Amino acid sequence: MPSIVYYGSPRQARLEWKETLPAKLDLILEKLNLRERVKNETVALKMHVGNGVGYSTVHPVFVRRVVKAIKEGGGKPFIADVNWDVSGAETRGYTAEVLGCPIYPAAGPDEKYFYTYHRPYKNIQDWKLAGMIQDASFLVNFAHVKGHPSCGFGAAFKNLALGCMAGETRGAMHDTVQHDEYWFPEYCPDDETRQRIMAACPFEALVEDKQRPGYLHLHPEQCNACGRCLKIAPPGSLKIDALNFHSFQEACAISTAIALSTFEPGKVTHLSLATQMTPVCDCFGFTSMPILPDEGIFGSDDIVAIDRAVLDKTMNLRLIEENMPTSMEVHTRQGHPFRWLHGPLKDPYIVTEYGEALGLGSRDYELVDVLPVEKFERAGMAYIPAN
Repeated sequence: MPSIVYYGSPRQARLEWKETLPAKLDLILEKLNLRERVKNETVALKMHVGNGVGYSTVHPVFVRRVVKAIKEGGGKPFIADVNWDVSGAETRGYTAEVLGCPIYPAAGPDEKYFYTYHRPYKNIQDWKLAGMIQDASFLVNFAHVKGHPSCGFGAAFKNLALGCMAGETRGAMHDTVQHDEYWFPEYCPDDETRQRIMAACPFEALVEDKQRPGYLHLHPEQCNACGRCLKIAPPGSLKIDALNFHSFQEACAISTAIALSTFEPGKVTHLSLATQMTPVCDCFGFTSMPILPDEGIFGSDDIVAIDRAVLDKTMNLRLIEENMPTSMEVHTRQGHPFRWLHGPLKDPYIVTEYGEALGLGSRDYELVDVLPVEKFERAGMAYIPAN
């Protein structure tokens, strides 16, 4: 039986507030029976409050409506995010007064409040789950959809995978891409050739390894697998392999599985806002131009299904190439537009495959539009009275 994903389109027929995305969020919360489910629960509302001068994160108007619904249902909500983002959240409009509930660093102000889970994966032995997440009895995962330089795409999975872990684990997750060797110096012993290989990359993704003389270090976030370096590298010396790139997505699935395992069945739900979808993660500390048109808001109890539905709904949107940073390029036009943007080895669908394999949900879903857009020959426009 397919999982249900509720959906609200960004389009309106009439210029009325009840057809806006916040109103459609209200309808999704009703469909998810959120008020009925949170009575007497301590509810962690996991979201990303961004940092720096970013303004494309989930707008406080949406967050407050979720907080209001939780409180109306008798739940006790709090916002949770990583410590350095929480410490400056007020500069981006996130305060307890605006949102209606407190904002806490998920692993404490010094990243030392966590629970340890032993689950070996590549370079990771122990995963440090943020204490505020484990201590909660109900979880609302509210994600902003955007591109991501490590895996092409970030939404429901990534919001939990990185945001629910202490800093040491987040760093180790990014390092999984380095676990499988990609540089073999015995096939390229001379410095001149190494310099030419590095110079061939216009994105500075290949640099000298600071720890190992004679080795090259790949920055996967900057690499879009264009292959320029491979044309210079001697045969067998360098691999630009999907294995390395997919490691981060598998680590995200494992991290998410650990976070979700601390909640009883029925005590988790997910929301994703697909507006102002920028090329990279909101943690970069700024907002750039959107690279996809807005696609609305989604809600589901199934994390695999909601990320899959978001990807399917955005799959055929136009990549707004004129809004791309000039330092990025498109060299593949196959698959999802996020893949066009970040390279063929960063397939955003992969995380849902890993998640399904771990039993976190199903890629088989039914999309239910909570307020289908009616077709009118003319949409009426009301005037605001003077008095």
